[in-house]
Amino acid sequence: MKKLFTLIAVLAMCIGAKAEWVEDYKIDYSTYSGFPFYVMGYVPEWVDGVMTDLGANYTYATVADAEETSDVIVKTQAGVEYYRLPAEAAWHQYFIADGIPTEIDGRYTVKAMVKASEPVTITVNMGWGWGNGEQAAGSVSIGTEWEEVEWEYSGINGTSCNLVAQPGSSTAVIEWKSLTVSHEAKEHRPVEWIEQLTNGNAETPWGELAEVRFDDQENNYKICAWGKEKGRNLNDDGGWDPFPCDIEEETDGNHVFVVHAKLADTPGDASAWDNQFWIQSPKSWKSGTQIKVHFRYKASQNVTTQTQIHKQNPSDYLHWEAIGDVAFTTGWQVMDKTFTFSDAMGGGWSIAFNLNPNVKEPIDFYFDDLSWSIMKLDEGYFVAGCNPNEGLEYDLDNAIPFEYDEDNEVYTAVVGKDDEYVSQVMISTVRGNDAAFKGATLKPSGAITNDPDAWLDYTESSLAKLNLPGAGVWKIYINEAYKAMAFEMLKGEIIEVEEIFPNPTVIVVNAVERDDLADDNGNVREEEGGTGQTWDNQFFIVANRTLETGEVTVIEFDYLSSVDAKTTTQCHVAPGAYVHWGAIGDVNFTTDEQHFSTTFTVPSEANGMQSIAFNMAEIKEACDYTIKNVVWKLEDGTQSLIDQTGSKNFYVKVGAGTDPYQFGADDAISSITKNSSATSAIYNLAGQRVTPSYKGIVIKNGNKVVIK
Repeated sequence: MKKLFTLIAVLAMCIGAKAEWVEDYKIDYSTYSGFPFYVMGYVPEWVDGVMTDLGANYTYATVADAEETSDVIVKTQAGVEYYRLPAEAAWHQYFIADGIPTEIDGRYTVKAMVKASEPVTITVNMGWGWGNGEQAAGSVSIGTEWEEVEWEYSGINGTSCNLVAQPGSSTAVIEWKSLTVSHEAKEHRPVEWIEQLTNGNAETPWGELAEVRFDDQENNYKICAWGKEKGRNLNDDGGWDPFPCDIEEETDGNHVFVVHAKLADTPGDASAWDNQFWIQSPKSWKSGTQIKVHFRYKASQNVTTQTQIHKQNPSDYLHWEAIGDVAFTTGWQVMDKTFTFSDAMGGGWSIAFNLNPNVKEPIDFYFDDLSWSIMKLDEGYFVAGCNPNEGLEYDLDNAIPFEYDEDNEVYTAVVGKDDEYVSQVMISTVRGNDAAFKGATLKPSGAITNDPDAWLDYTESSLAKLNLPGAGVWKIYINEAYKAMAFEMLKGEIIEVEEIFPNPTVIVVNAVERDDLADDNGNVREEEGGTGQTWDNQFFIVANRTLETGEVTVIEFDYLSSVDAKTTTQCHVAPGAYVHWGAIGDVNFTTDEQHFSTTFTVPSEANGMQSIAFNMAEIKEACDYTIKNVVWKLEDGTQSLIDQTGSKNFYVKVGAGTDPYQFGADDAISSITKNSSATSAIYNLAGQRVTPSYKGIVIKNGNKVVIK
């Protein structure tokens, strides 16, 4: 069978078969009367069936929370009312799609029918989470006539994505008619699904299982359907515990699972889960596992519910996302949903339906033909290799299995051939489907070396592509008991790694006192009257080249300050050319010298970045920041990203309105005197602020002065 499958693949390549684009998601905004997604402070409005962004001229606040009123009330699809309030260049963003089914490492094309009141280019992020590196950025140019605009994404690392448009402070009116998302699909090995549920048709009474408690971990997984109704099955904490779901007979003799949801009036958001239903699995699932869920469903009235992943005990919450929202109607519908357990879902057992997210009145919910199936895959340890420089791509269907060495109690595999050297590998615990393989990969804790005795701890991590320190034929060792792996080159050439030393330059940033902070839109805060920003003072570490998404680097330095102070960090291209809000996290300076070290992976939003910016006006008062012994290198140690001597990789910005200047550069000193808050200070020719007792040539009020 394996040879036949390979032959078919080869023949397909020879006759010029191409990957096909398969539609994954489609939305026609004209079918809605209001914004259907989660509101992030801005509410696009519906004008003649068109979703309309009125630009940064307005902000929105719920009628309940607004501090001022307006003549215009905007309603979302869920019926929530917002006031439209005038604003000036208010930065804004909003969803244009949500719940897009995606494959890890997939490539996606988005097509949207859209126009704007003036030509405008906006950012649209495809996101699978809200953490650093969990979005891929797209740049979208919109013209003034209706047209289908197309853009692409790659490097997706999630199984359910959203699209967030970020017009920012643009005042252009943008109109959206429709949107589709498609992915590039290739031939896969045929997939066999194995059903994991019994009694999913509700035809067998629970019998003695009807007395099983939800927290009975020896038996609760034997119940495939759990229910919770407010006021029923009271517990000692004043809440209501789940119970084996009721089984009732319909008029045609068919049996179904039923939850008779009661009035959901618990104060706050908790009312969404006053009534719940669970499809319980017979086991937990690790991250990367692909699951197919099938069920029939209806309700006594039309209502949309949200779903979550829970742990073994129904009501033991694990993750906010499962199969997305489910829209019930009074007639039977069928749900077939295939999804992959993300890292955050790992260990989950059940899908929870929150039966009252928006509608609180009593509703009856009916479920039938529950089926929870798993993809049949080869299990064990498998490795596939590639060599991007030679055009050798991954063949995950034919990934090499590890074999157990009983004498040494380790698993081993050899990847690469005499005529096909590999320089990168992926190691997975399953084989048989590309998405499943990528979702169950293993990642070592440090840089790989050519040493079978250099064991690296490993963890489960989706889409872990491991760079080897040279192209060749490699033998890989896995010690399952200690969760460690090691690598040995059998043939090939190792890339020699030079020792990387810290740059000894001592950088002192004499940050000046900033003005009171302005608000998030850059406007003066009435209570403070300020125009200050946290980036009025900055320090930059600038790499010698641009960096690509996914590159893993290490940053180290020693640091202290004249007063305790926090700095936030950002990704920039050139110093001052901001691209992303997240970099190496916050750095907390104290008057005692500390050592900072972290691993930084370039997020997709910062592809092409070159600089890490430290915002040194988080505190208002003036502060002297000292940074030295800086290292910025690739995690595998093959390249230093900065010079190991000199100050050309360090830039400073002091005072609002000034431009970044290279630390120690004489010709840039005048840039620090542009802001009035800095003009009373005195600087030496290295750009460092000095006291009036300093002797020598200084810069004062933009002029060179000799102090004797």
